[in-house]
Amino acid sequence: MSDFISRVRRALDRQAPAWGITPVPRGLRRFSALDLGVLWGDLSVGLLVLAAGALLVPGLSLPQASLAILVGSAVGCLLLAVVGVAGSREGVPGMVLLRPVLGIRGSWLPSVLNLVQLVGWTGIEMWAMGRVANAVSRQLFHLDAYLLWLVVVAVFCTALALGGPVVVVRKWLERFGVYVMAAVGAWLTYRVVFDGDMAALWSRPGRGGWPTFALAVDLVIAMPVSWLPLVADFNRFSKEEVSSFAGTFWGFFAGNTWFFALGAMLVLVAGAAPDAAGIGASITTLAGGTLLLLVLLVGETDEAFANIYSSAMSLQNLFPRVPQRWSIAGVGAMGFALAAFLSMGSYQYFLLLIGSVFVPLFGVFVADYFVLGNSGYSENDLFDNRGRFWFRWGVNWVAMIPWFLGFVVYQWSVPTGPDWWTSAVERMATGMNLPFPLFGAAMGASLPSFLVAFVLALAVGFRSHRRRLRREVPQRPGPPPARSTHS
Repeated sequence: MSDFISRVRRALDRQAPAWGITPVPRGLRRFSALDLGVLWGDLSVGLLVLAAGALLVPGLSLPQASLAILVGSAVGCLLLAVVGVAGSREGVPGMVLLRPVLGIRGSWLPSVLNLVQLVGWTGIEMWAMGRVANAVSRQLFHLDAYLLWLVVVAVFCTALALGGPVVVVRKWLERFGVYVMAAVGAWLTYRVVFDGDMAALWSRPGRGGWPTFALAVDLVIAMPVSWLPLVADFNRFSKEEVSSFAGTFWGFFAGNTWFFALGAMLVLVAGAAPDAAGIGASITTLAGGTLLLLVLLVGETDEAFANIYSSAMSLQNLFPRVPQRWSIAGVGAMGFALAAFLSMGSYQYFLLLIGSVFVPLFGVFVADYFVLGNSGYSENDLFDNRGRFWFRWGVNWVAMIPWFLGFVVYQWSVPTGPDWWTSAVERMATGMNLPFPLFGAAMGASLPSFLVAFVLALAVGFRSHRRRLRREVPQRPGPPPARSTHS
């Protein structure tokens, strides 16, 4: 047994070396714009994106939902691509990028939060794939074995994560996965347009209620934003910054708009329930058979791979000595355990809660990195406990303030979480004689939260920058003494 494990480990080292969290050497940065376009285009589509699109209607009309999808995708993908450029430039994963902003120890907090969301996403992905696989199994083989299919899904997705980004993109997505998803999406779109009266659907008014237009935009933004902590983990392998931006933005924008709109139309045409099982049933009915659903299921595996792989990056930022592959195996097991007890009742709140944490955090990062110019790190800067990013006790406490206030603005605008949390936020605002919601009716929460964190980070950053310059720049010497006129 030990010999078999050793052979497997040597094969993995040859095909997919496990690069840690230190900067990737230039010679190993192999991704072109096309590679990243394939990666992010494939990551932006799938069953869960269809399920999220299904949440937009019939509360909104199809024109309103389409506009929300375009606006939300543009905003979210722009932020995603900008952070990806930083990962490409510095060659380090997302949680390490936050060390210069929050401090070496300060980056542990977003690492823990990111790990929580990654395990959550892994569980959701496995849950959706297990449910769909079980539905196919019941129809084809009359076998109802959800846990069995969940085990199969968990093992396969964990194996992909062990392969790493370059192997998955070059040998899985570009040779097979992306064509599967494109073909399935094209066939579903054709069937929806063919079976539905698009003119009547376009003119049908929305029912009102949930979601409002602003909240729908937030829900769309939440999908690319959920990848913000992960984007640098993959874009650090990009050859050039321009390729990183173009591949990330256009790849994700194309897939996100397409499948969000397709999910909304599946509800209107086929009456799909807004969850993975309901979407799967509608696909089976509308597209004529279970084979298409099975192929769509195969294309969903890359999302789980990305979540599991990036979880190892967060764990290594917390515990650098933990082997990457053991971290990957551990998260795969946790995702499996979560999927075994998961329900979709709180899926929409989970999406919005991700936004409330990471939208303001990366507002602070964008201000610090792109406006204040805190970039061009050396490896010693990022990993030396005596270096300039150690701050006080390893934490840049000043940067925590705009992040926290941005989170407060988000929750004040659109509280996300269980009912008791929403009620507590509302009671607090009422007790302080403050308007509630703050911006929810007009602007949603993502944009105000990002702007508040961004502007406050600039304010405290410029002040700290001036103080640092006063400490570092030596005093100018006084004028030279006057020459004596005496001979």
